[in-house]
Amino acid sequence: MVSPVRVWLNRTYAENVFFMDQLRRNPQGRPVEIHATHGDPDSPVLAAADTAAPEPENLSPAGYVEYALDQCARRGFDVFVPVLHQAVLAAHREDFAALGTTLLAPPAEATALFANKAVAYETVERVGAPVPPWWRVRDEEQLLAAVDAIEAAGGKACFKPTTGEGGVGFRVITRAPFSMLHLTGFPSPYVPLELVTGALRRTERSVDWLVMPRLDEPEVSVDCLTGPDGEVRMAVGRTKNGRRRGFTVDPAWIGPARLVARSFGLHWLTNIQFRMYAGEPVLMDVNTRPSGGLHQLAQCGLNVPWAAVRLALGDDPGELTPDFLGSDYAVVPGPRTLCPAVPKQRTAPPDEAAAAAVVPESRGAAASALPVGAPPRPAELP
Repeated sequence: MVSPVRVWLNRTYAENVFFMDQLRRNPQGRPVEIHATHGDPDSPVLAAADTAAPEPENLSPAGYVEYALDQCARRGFDVFVPVLHQAVLAAHREDFAALGTTLLAPPAEATALFANKAVAYETVERVGAPVPPWWRVRDEEQLLAAVDAIEAAGGKACFKPTTGEGGVGFRVITRAPFSMLHLTGFPSPYVPLELVTGALRRTERSVDWLVMPRLDEPEVSVDCLTGPDGEVRMAVGRTKNGRRRGFTVDPAWIGPARLVARSFGLHWLTNIQFRMYAGEPVLMDVNTRPSGGLHQLAQCGLNVPWAAVRLALGDDPGELTPDFLGSDYAVVPGPRTLCPAVPKQRTAPPDEAAAAAVVPESRGAAASALPVGAPPRPAELP
């Protein structure tokens, strides 16, 4: 009997319930056992996993590495897909490999590089990847200079923190004064320049912003699978233009994505995002992790999560090229089962924390907390 592949996903996005689904529906019919950990007890990934546990609280990055190594040693994970503390975990790749666990994350150097958007823009420019005009801003004077330059060229200035994910902190600057227009309808990313400069004068906190012209649609997210040898096995773009989504393999988007993935050793699953500036594609962001929309490539006949796991297990899937591109589509939400409410896990030494698991009776069904030191249930990984 073929042994199951054991995969651990830590503190990942809710959309990765579909990542789990695709691993289980792999075309080889290989059994897969999935363990998930998360800091939010209401994350749907906990209920979707075969076994799950709350993340220990208040661990330092070094403490989390110790916890993760202990989990892999105890549970015999074949593949670990980290989001939380990705860079520091990647620095211990060889320690995980010694336990028989492949870390599905780029090298620590690449992860650290792309954690700062300003440093990333400066670096990718050197290898010839297209980037928009950009300014790194730390005070009011620098902000005003950047806004003036962008507006003089006919653009709208926007800014976001140099670090962070998911568009947190993104704002578009307007010269219009604050008025009732800003208080009607839904909240908007537009913010008057005078409010931004006033906030900068009043704050005692330092800022580190990336300022650039607002980029045009379409937005294209290129999902890449790159082997540890640096060769890109797959690069397929997902287009977004308002509500409409689609797919592309146009070299205008795919070429720069492959260049970035190869040049910086972005091994395993990464996502490289582009938009338009002055009629040409330019880099917007580089995510050193699987994208939340990766599962959508199933509409092109690709099971990318499983291809990545195969590669991690030493079974090279070769070049992944879609035989067809799926039709345009829209994304709509749907319900997913959650685990019953459980208390968060307190910080504990690795041997105690490992025992406090939330174990679903079956996928999508109710779950209960396993007390420390209790014997494992049949569904629990050893």
